Amino acid sequence: MKFQTDRLTLRPLSTNDLLTTHKYATDLDVTKYMIYLPNHNVDETLGFLKWCEKEWGKEQPEDYEFAICLYGKHIGAISLSRIDEFSCELGWVLDKEYHGRGFATEAAQELVRFAKSLGAKEVIAHCDTRNMASRRVMEKLGMKFVLEQDRQYSDERGKAREYEYAMTL
Repeated sequence: MKFQTDRLTLRPLSTNDLLTTHKYATDLDVTKYMIYLPNHNVDETLGFLKWCEKEWGKEQPEDYEFAICLYGKHIGAISLSRIDEFSCELGWVLDKEYHGRGFATEAAQELVRFAKSLGAKEVIAHCDTRNMASRRVMEKLGMKFVLEQDRQYSDERGKAREYEYAMTL
């Protein structure tokens, strides 16, 4: 499965993306507001990519993890996860060299279309309340603020607050 936008190719994330994934997955500037990151070593990144390949091997994946490629160069990732029969959740991460150029929004617009093709009626996304860039992506997608709630990081970051945004398809 592969999607093409004006500037980007979205293709399944795999172990072939180990070095480029590990670069952004361990960057503390990139991951400071990510609930499941940062990764601490290459084995952790490799384990995640193997899990991605296993998901892609399923007849009906629950989690679709795509590499975001700009003219063939892997610059980040975007995921669409099934919550239930009618709802999906979006998430994204980009190498910091590519922040602020609309790539996350462009990739997310494509995955919203994909969610609709899967029969989803709603797409949600979450971000740490301090992550203004992700909040702007959600708003550019047409998502609306739903609620603010607690977020628990599994490391020294501890508790924080997060926003949930949603859109009806």
